[in-house]
Amino acid sequence: MKISLLSQLFFICTLSTFYITSFTNVVYSKCLHNQKTLLFEFKAELKFDSSYSRKLVHWNQIKDCCSWEGVECDGAGHVISLELDDEGISGRIENSSTLFSLKYLKKLNLADNDFSRVQIPQRIHNLTHLTHLNLSNANFSGQVPIEISLMRTLVSLDLSSEFFGLQIENPSLRTLIQNLTGLSELYLDGVDISSQRTEWCEIISSSLPDLRKLSLRNCRILGPPDHSLSQLHSLSVLQLDGNDLSTTVPNFFANFSSLTTLSLAYCSLKGHFPEMIFQVPTLETLDLFGNMLLSGTIPQFHQIGSFRAIVLAITNFSGSLPDSISNLTMLSYLDLSNCKFTGQIPQSLFRLPLLQQLYLSNNKFSGRINEVTTPLSSNMEMLHLSSNQLEGPIPKFFFKLERLKALDLSYNNFSPDASITNSSLPIFPDLFYLRLASCNLYKFPAFIQQPNVRYLDLSNNKITGEIPSWIWEVGNRQLYHLNLSFNLLTDLEKPYHFSSNLGELYLHSNQLQGELPLPPIGALYVDYSNNNFEKSIPHDLGSFISSVLFLSLANNRLNGAIPISFCNATYLQILDLSNNNLSGGIPPCLVKNIRNLEALNLGRNNISGNIPDTFPVSCRLYTLDLGENNLSGNIPLSLANCKSLEVLNVGNNNINDSFPCMLSSNLLVLVLRSNRFHGEVKCHESWPYLQIIDIASNNFSGYLYPRSFLSWGGMMRDNDAQPGLNYLQFFVFGPAINYYQNKVRLTFKGLEMELVKISTAFTVIDFSCNNFKGEIPDAIGDLNSLYVLNFSHNNLIGKIPKSVGNLTQVGSLDLSMNQLTGEIPEELAKLTFLSVLNLSYNKLAGMIPKGRQLQTFSATSFDGNTGLCGLPLNRSCNNTERSGGLPKFKNEQWHKKNEIHWKYVSAALGFVVGLGSYLCLLWGCQSLRQKFFLSN
Repeated sequence: MKISLLSQLFFICTLSTFYITSFTNVVYSKCLHNQKTLLFEFKAELKFDSSYSRKLVHWNQIKDCCSWEGVECDGAGHVISLELDDEGISGRIENSSTLFSLKYLKKLNLADNDFSRVQIPQRIHNLTHLTHLNLSNANFSGQVPIEISLMRTLVSLDLSSEFFGLQIENPSLRTLIQNLTGLSELYLDGVDISSQRTEWCEIISSSLPDLRKLSLRNCRILGPPDHSLSQLHSLSVLQLDGNDLSTTVPNFFANFSSLTTLSLAYCSLKGHFPEMIFQVPTLETLDLFGNMLLSGTIPQFHQIGSFRAIVLAITNFSGSLPDSISNLTMLSYLDLSNCKFTGQIPQSLFRLPLLQQLYLSNNKFSGRINEVTTPLSSNMEMLHLSSNQLEGPIPKFFFKLERLKALDLSYNNFSPDASITNSSLPIFPDLFYLRLASCNLYKFPAFIQQPNVRYLDLSNNKITGEIPSWIWEVGNRQLYHLNLSFNLLTDLEKPYHFSSNLGELYLHSNQLQGELPLPPIGALYVDYSNNNFEKSIPHDLGSFISSVLFLSLANNRLNGAIPISFCNATYLQILDLSNNNLSGGIPPCLVKNIRNLEALNLGRNNISGNIPDTFPVSCRLYTLDLGENNLSGNIPLSLANCKSLEVLNVGNNNINDSFPCMLSSNLLVLVLRSNRFHGEVKCHESWPYLQIIDIASNNFSGYLYPRSFLSWGGMMRDNDAQPGLNYLQFFVFGPAINYYQNKVRLTFKGLEMELVKISTAFTVIDFSCNNFKGEIPDAIGDLNSLYVLNFSHNNLIGKIPKSVGNLTQVGSLDLSMNQLTGEIPEELAKLTFLSVLNLSYNKLAGMIPKGRQLQTFSATSFDGNTGLCGLPLNRSCNNTERSGGLPKFKNEQWHKKNEIHWKYVSAALGFVVGLGSYLCLLWGCQSLRQKFFLSN
């Protein structure tokens, strides 16, 4: 017995010695001299950032090279692995004399470096023992070399890139991989394989029978996956994100018995998602993000599932969440935001033990969230429930999720609850994002005083009174974003001390009054608009906004001059001082010094003087709004330097100039109305994107030139195109992304209105109240997306062109107060979107065309045309002379200003408001009023 026991001990000791010796030989074997020399020479060839490097920077001659970071040797001292990913390497390696001499290399990883967009070196095939090659995100470009196909020992190949650079065309994908039969992992994300068309499935499945992982994200693949892909029986990872597959999801995806990851984000998928894929027992990750035409429901889970992440965000998935979701005990990430889910949120969701991130925002979840007793999801870090229809008190168990980093309960129907104002609630040491917008709060909850909060949003509530001084201490004065907009706040409790870390401050749309508070020094976004701040803008405000990108003081009661100190805010991209009582002139340095300025809005003030002629060559303006002031002089010629200008509004001033043909070819909106502009509207330049032009109530004259209309491409669209629902806006980029919404004030349907959101489908031509003559050109019919057309109060003659019938989107058409003759064209009766029509006071004759549209307007739309007959006029065509008599109120008399005493007309208007569309329109034209009163 003793002998047997000693024998066993001897065997165990011998075996242990063998394993220890073997392990030492592999890991701690001494590096061969020639291998060390090659590595050191390779390091000398490389250009890398020593301050960033974690491996190369520590290579030295003293240490054994097998112990260097990123190096692994075999038992004989040969280098078999180089892991030099993310080492700050830059430059070129295609002529390296040492790298490709490391002939024992089995693994080479140069990912996440910068090799200056050179081609992958052809000498790579010298590494004949290589099994793993990773060149991902290393900034290689061009055709993948055919030499890759000679590396038959490869097991894993990764050529992925976040940016398009590499392509596989010649040699083709088949030529490249047909000999790599041992390949089990292939990653080609960002490699252009569009030349393979739909054959890529057959090529891969026939060439790589043992493939386990396939990633072809953003490869410009078109069309549906072929059924031949199902032959890859060992496939566990399939990632096709960012390709235009434009298909339903194939059922055979559910037949991959080893599938762990299926990622099809942004693939233009459509139809109904096969529920059987949810039941694949091995599936851990399912990502369908961004397939807006893909519908489906989440089925019951009858057994414990392997899911760790499910992403269905921005799809058309709907239905309720099954309570059996509790069977997904491994689930850590669930994103169902921006879908159409309904019903209650099941309690079982909050009991999943490993759930860390839960995104359910922008759905139609409703009802109360019932309290959950233990056990609770103790690992929850991200909880986003905003923009649903949830109601009742905010659940108390939310405040027991002690690992929370982000909580968003905004835009629901929660009722106020004392629980979130109780200062005895637990502290969340990791909470950095807290959003309680539109939560029916009536006061500042004490709960928000958390030690590490950086983002706090309490907007769209009913909080009244003063902003407490303690709020500036939230997050231990590390708060970066604070949004208190759309409340009922009246003042700031004094003394207040803004933190220098406060980068985004939104106090707009309250009832704040008194002097304007100086912004936090170092802030990037400041919005004080839509309040009752008064007095003048502090003269030193510019010193406090030296870093500001976005500043809005619009819609307050500020007076005085624009401070010169604004010229020091050289980083400003958006400056909005509109709708105040500001006076004085525009500081010339404001447009000269602020070279990053993209939007300047000084409209609706009392600013006078000339527009400075100091726009620099580097001008970046997209929007310039100076409307409704007392500006005079000309449109400055230097405005031509603003090549990106899209919106120009100088309406309702005293500018005396000719038509500004020199403006940017990117122009979208041009408003010159109610000034003293004169001369012809005739430009050689074209504005291919123009969609709104309002030059009403000026002294323009001459003809309507067809060439001008034909150059306004923004008012035309292809016959098959549908009008868009986008708005004129642009983004302000910084640590956060904000956007500036363009707005403009126009006259529409006889009323002045402000378009806060200008739809890209809203197109307008308003030439009314000028002195244009001649005929309406047929070219007007080419503007087939036009929505408003107003040529009223001019001297136009001739017939209404039949091409007006091509304006199928027109909703308002006003040709009144001209000298148009002939019959109303039949084509006009086919304009089914027409809701406003005014042809009054012309010399039109004949029968009003019959149809469903024209007879719905009142007779006032045709007043003053005594030659017209038929409905809606109470004048039979059988009893009316077809020659067309002159109207009682003759257009010739309207143009002879000395023949009528306009004082009496003005007085009559004061007593008889609304008794005729003619008088209303007349009173609405400023240029006519000037003519009439000057004549007396």
